[in-house]
Amino acid sequence: MLFSWLKHYVPRGIYGRAALILVLPVVTLQLVVSVVFIQRHFEGVTVQMTDSISRDLRLILSDPEGGGRPELAGILGIRVDTIAPDAVPQDDGARWFDVSGRVVIRTLHKVVPEVDAVVLPDDHVVHAYVMRGSQALRLSFRRARVSASNPHQLLVNMVVFGVLMTLISFIYLRNQLRPITRLAKAAEAFGKGRHIPYRPSGAVEVRAAGNAFLDMRSRIERQIEQRTLMLSGVSHDLRTPLTRMRLALSMLEDEDRIGLERDVDDMQRMLDEFLSFARGTAEEVVQNVNPIELVRSIVSDAQRGGQNVTLVHAVGEGEMPLRPHAVRRAVDNLIGNAVRYGTRAEVAIDLSQRSLRIRVEDDGPGIPAAKREEAARPFTRLEPARNQNNGSGVGLGLSIATDIARAHGGVLRLSESESLGGLRADIVIAR
Repeated sequence: MLFSWLKHYVPRGIYGRAALILVLPVVTLQLVVSVVFIQRHFEGVTVQMTDSISRDLRLILSDPEGGGRPELAGILGIRVDTIAPDAVPQDDGARWFDVSGRVVIRTLHKVVPEVDAVVLPDDHVVHAYVMRGSQALRLSFRRARVSASNPHQLLVNMVVFGVLMTLISFIYLRNQLRPITRLAKAAEAFGKGRHIPYRPSGAVEVRAAGNAFLDMRSRIERQIEQRTLMLSGVSHDLRTPLTRMRLALSMLEDEDRIGLERDVDDMQRMLDEFLSFARGTAEEVVQNVNPIELVRSIVSDAQRGGQNVTLVHAVGEGEMPLRPHAVRRAVDNLIGNAVRYGTRAEVAIDLSQRSLRIRVEDDGPGIPAAKREEAARPFTRLEPARNQNNGSGVGLGLSIATDIARAHGGVLRLSESESLGGLRADIVIAR
């Protein structure tokens, strides 16, 4: 909790976090080594070299005549020039990034108190100014005599080899992370109802997770297949006696068979809903579909079937991978619920770069917020207001729509319709 604010600055992807784990220690180590090297090596070497030439300066300035001993200065490699007093700088001078230059200035003033100003205009020469009564001396010598040559070599080597080793480490780590990303893609695809080939690889722990995923996927597929076969078999076995009952009822008088035929029709419809719920999306492959055209055709078919439904909003273009028959089944169920519990339904669809949203609204009694989660469960029927018009459902419409949305990696959201006052159902699927 103390460092929770850091979460906003940490990369979200595994490659970004791996790069951060690699780069951050390398950069930190280089900074620490650089600081220690500059403080201990550059400063120490510069002080020693400056102290050595400071002794030569003191020897030259010890001339009692004040001329600076030109002959000795020439032997020591120091140039002595006589200048006007007003040419002596008032302050020391060095470039702002010249770290060792400040050490040179400080050491010269300490060892040679006679020096009034030190100027380091570049990397080639050092000027030391000394006042001698009515005249001034400028003592010049090479910068290489007080600073280590090529001081940037260590930093360059650190940067070059640091980048090289980071690149090698990242390539190696990428090979280790690739099996994890493949496992994540396989799990994400299975969560959306798609089956992509996957073979465990990588480190032992990643292989164990991959094998566990394959076992889990196999168990779930077997359970779905067994559920589908079981309910399909039950539905098939019950169709035969229902057909015989229809034939027997057809021989009765009209006034005797009306109620019984209604019961048989209800049983037939319930069996069809059970089979639709059991089938889910297991029997259909994913296709690239234009959702706008799909929803238009669903609404058009519902209108031809006599349902009071209108497409009020359709925005977006393009295709996305869907199971068209499953999506049609889900939207049909939502429209059927809307016109069953209300008088009319309105459908809207938005297709953006990030998501697909299909909205169905009605003017019925709606569902209270506390019961919306319960309403999406199988075989749930809400009483009494929601079923006051046509209460013959078996409670699978919203459950089928929820399963189909989840099979596409999306959700079904229930809320109150702001325009019609009834229920608003949104199928939201990420692209």
